Amino acid sequence: MTAARASSAWCARAAEHRRVSTPLGSPLLPIPDHHTPEAVRLRLEDGPDQGYVRDFIYGTIDGAVTIFAIAAGAVGANFSGGIVVVLGLANLFVDGFSMADSNYRGTRADHEARDEVRRYESDQIDLIPEGQREEVRPIYAAKGFEGPDLGRMVEVITADRDRWLNTMPQEKHRLQLQGPEPIPAAAATFATFLVVGAIRLLPFFVDELTDGAADSPFLWSTVLTAAAFVAVGAAKGDTRNPHLALGD
Repeated sequence: MTAARASSAWCARAAEHRRVSTPLGSPLLPIPDHHTPEAVRLRLEDGPDQGYVRDFIYGTIDGAVTIFAIAAGAVGANFSGGIVVVLGLANLFVDGFSMADSNYRGTRADHEARDEVRRYESDQIDLIPEGQREEVRPIYAAKGFEGPDLGRMVEVITADRDRWLNTMPQEKHRLQLQGPEPIPAAAATFATFLVVGAIRLLPFFVDELTDGAADSPFLWSTVLTAAAFVAVGAAKGDTRNPHLALGD
């Protein structure tokens, strides 16, 4: 896209954005609808979306590479296409289940770690509340608060127990308050492993059904593996585009 076309596209989008004014009436730049006060409030109330891109990528890459290794070894040993399919299908379900189970247990361990830290901080607040208040102070001092503002910030945080308990794991232990759920994460890994691995075996399956009429099944399988990596890269790139992530 040329600079002129890019500028025109931006202007077209900006024309759809609402203009807001300061209390003194001086206009500000156009802001997207997702940055209006109401939209921001609703987004913060809903909390962050729990995406499973990492789990999809995990299953896609391992599904492509693992089945590729099996197919390459079988072809190198001059096995028939049927044997390649049988070996590949066996690996699909066994290795796919193993990966999904590992992802499930790892994700659940993250949840348990967050819960354990929260319980620990809750006990500390009950036993030594003043000491815990002093732990809040340097956290916000490092963010630039000082003097009366710092004291007020500590007072506001520690006045509400839930807010206090949310602050300590996030700011002190650098833990996310929320994360992917174990079962959906495992399901995403298992599903993508099966789909990508099955696509990888498709040329050999067609070759077997047509009695060897398919041309160069290993070559086509290699092309499909490369396409899977390209698709993963494209999906990863989309998630890093703030305009796409926000629907702009």
